[in-house]
Amino acid sequence: MHNLLDTLPENAPLIDGGAGPWTRAMLQARIAQLRAALLARSAPLAPVALLADNSPEWLAIDLCTQEMGITLVPLPLFFTPAQWLHVIAQSGAQALFCAQPQQGAALGFGKAIDCGGALALCENLLAAAAPALTDVQKITFTSGTTSNPKGVCLSTAQQWHVARALHAGLGELHLQRHLCLLPFAVLLENIAGPYTAMLSAATTICPPLAEVGLSGSSGFDPQLCLAAIERYQAHSIIVLPQMLQALVAAVAPDDSRIRSLRLVAVGGAKTPARLLAAANGAGFPVHEGYGLSECSSVVALNLPGARRAGSVGRPLPGRTLRIAADGEIEIGGVHARYLGQEDTAAAWFATGDLGHLDADGFLYIDGRKKDILITGYGRNVSPEWPESALIGSARLAQALVVGEGQPYLAALIVPFPGHDSVALIQDAVDHANADLPDYAQVRRWSLAAPFTTANGQATANGRPRRAAIHAHYQEQIAAFFDLTEYTV
Repeated sequence: MHNLLDTLPENAPLIDGGAGPWTRAMLQARIAQLRAALLARSAPLAPVALLADNSPEWLAIDLCTQEMGITLVPLPLFFTPAQWLHVIAQSGAQALFCAQPQQGAALGFGKAIDCGGALALCENLLAAAAPALTDVQKITFTSGTTSNPKGVCLSTAQQWHVARALHAGLGELHLQRHLCLLPFAVLLENIAGPYTAMLSAATTICPPLAEVGLSGSSGFDPQLCLAAIERYQAHSIIVLPQMLQALVAAVAPDDSRIRSLRLVAVGGAKTPARLLAAANGAGFPVHEGYGLSECSSVVALNLPGARRAGSVGRPLPGRTLRIAADGEIEIGGVHARYLGQEDTAAAWFATGDLGHLDADGFLYIDGRKKDILITGYGRNVSPEWPESALIGSARLAQALVVGEGQPYLAALIVPFPGHDSVALIQDAVDHANADLPDYAQVRRWSLAAPFTTANGQATANGRPRRAAIHAHYQEQIAAFFDLTEYTV
């Protein structure tokens, strides 16, 4: 990382948090300050946690720990305090960067160390010894809303391998201004955003998330986001499917606010084909991709000159894929490491996702292996298939399909505001069913409250947490299949 910064122009505007750009020289000066502060700790090379909103400071801390060989533990803002404490204990983090010293003290980090920046550095002198970590620069914790989060250990080399592959594949777009819309604690934005931008001396624009429309655990204001895209004349953004859906619904024909965009990368969950088509028709240059935390995020992506509708693209250079006999996607050469577990060094990493490859090597995602429903008539159905058809409508924000062992499928539905009448929802369901075979059609439905990280019913990437939703709506789900009681 240090060598990369040295190769960039000294006055190149590398990072902009909204208050003016940081040049390479400014970034390196800040990294030097952070290094001195981290070395002043009682355990100078112990893991350090980071709990903060997006900012240039966040990235400076990330790059500083890489240079020093210190393990960084990002704490997602959408985790609960209990989850933060679990992550801190499991990782052995001895210090914490956070917004205020009081916040650090509440989590057990009572000693403040002057680090001269916008964030406070607090130390826990009574922290337990860190676990033995070899070549681990970052521990990214996957969402755990009804159970403890799971830590994936990544090296610096693994992360930058993905960034370099993305940089090479997207080179012809000449992306010079990347606007960050997702939290840096989410690996997808961290690597595919700033790291990839830095390789071409592009500017990473990272204002507070509220400025780009993201609030709380799941709130998203597309109008604020569109205003930020126009204000910063962004060339590229990364979004989750629900964010893309909201943006498509918010734009006008030939909307000037999105004319600067050259790349809209979408991932994190399966994106409905209808939504992708609508997004492209509205002027969003959408490229769908697929990734896993265990693989340092992106595995496959539709690239300029190599795009195929309905697919998540071809594997990035250095990635090899195969489809197992049962349809599971397996990735070759992945050294998956989980905190507190033995290293996984199998020749092929089983992803848990179902998919298929076409004759030209494009990957298609068919659903999650563990989520397959077997109907009462013995038909195997991935619930993501009818769910994707349902939320391809501009009326339905979320859907969860159920029907294990039942004669038909049913769905819990979350409509967009203003589209919650029975007639409008039934019309959207009928429209989705028209594209599905009879055994995959949704015969019954009922309204549900939004599935969010706050209520434990969605992951950070917007995937429904099925077990939690099933438990919360168990009576409603049972009523779907009791025709003597069921009403819409």
